[in-house]
Amino acid sequence: MNTTQTKYFALCALLMSLMAATRMHHFGSALHLPDASLAVFLLAGFLVASPLLFGALLLEAAALDYVAITHLGVSDYCVTPAYGFLIPTYAVLWFAGRYYARIHQNNLRSLAVFAGIAFAAVNVAFLISNGAFYAFSGRYPDLSIAQYAARIAQYYVPYVAAAVVYLVPAVMLYVLFTRRAAAADANHAG
Repeated sequence: MNTTQTKYFALCALLMSLMAATRMHHFGSALHLPDASLAVFLLAGFLVASPLLFGALLLEAAALDYVAITHLGVSDYCVTPAYGFLIPTYAVLWFAGRYYARIHQNNLRSLAVFAGIAFAAVNVAFLISNGAFYAFSGRYPDLSIAQYAARIAQYYVPYVAAAVVYLVPAVMLYVLFTRRAAAADANHAG
């Protein structure tokens, strides 16, 4: 296995492990980290171009949800006909990561572009998953616009914050490792 393949498998394993370790608690608590799935799909799109990883992450998310519900006592409240809308939710994040990978540059301006793309993608993901749940879950057949707005206000900040909790350290690690790699390359060239 060459160095590129080793890095690829290490990144895949890291991202899948992060999702597995955090998927049980969407917003986190004093004892549990929030769900890293949003950040994992975005970072996977950026770092690992393989659509196979996207499919593997979707299967992993479903398997983790199944185990959590059937064996760990996690509520199945969110598993409704709207559950299938997690596929386009995660696809938005994946494709945002893929898009950013194509335009990425190693400079501070590019980090601002990443922040904007990540923020937009997480917001679109929220609109898809949240909107689909209220529209298609069958749990809120008579929900008014005012009630929906109140529910958005309740869940929006924790949803976005869960992604930010992982994206900020990921960006910091990426900058650290790319700068070290550039410094090592410069030392070897000189």
